Amino acid sequence: MKEIKLTDSEKSLMEILWEKKRIFMKDILDSYPEPKPAATTIATLLKRMQNKDLVGYKLYGNSREYYPKVEKGEYFNEEMTSMIDRFFNSSVTQFASFFTSNAKFSQKQLKELRDIIDEQIKE
Repeated sequence: MKEIKLTDSEKSLMEILWEKKRIFMKDILDSYPEPKPAATTIATLLKRMQNKDLVGYKLYGNSREYYPKVEKGEYFNEEMTSMIDRFFNSSVTQFASFFTSNAKFSQKQLKELRDIIDEQIKE
């Protein structure tokens, strides 16, 4: 899969698309908190994201119903892989060490994390 790069504005819009699945421009605008971005700003973001092949649409007369072409989990996985590559020299071990030693996990949370890893090893 090609690397997915989203700006913060694009991520905000993708969150709306992921939540709603299929949505028209008016409803996209209604989904934003105040102060709402201009319709032209959203249209520009949508066009840019279409060019990245991240968003598609279906035409109904003059209206477009937009939908995400990439799943949220797929995007998150790509972001995490990219972060591990950039900051931890592609070492999952270095990432796990940093993550577990710098996060404020309780003993219970660490045990739950260990159980998740143990379950993955069994598969």
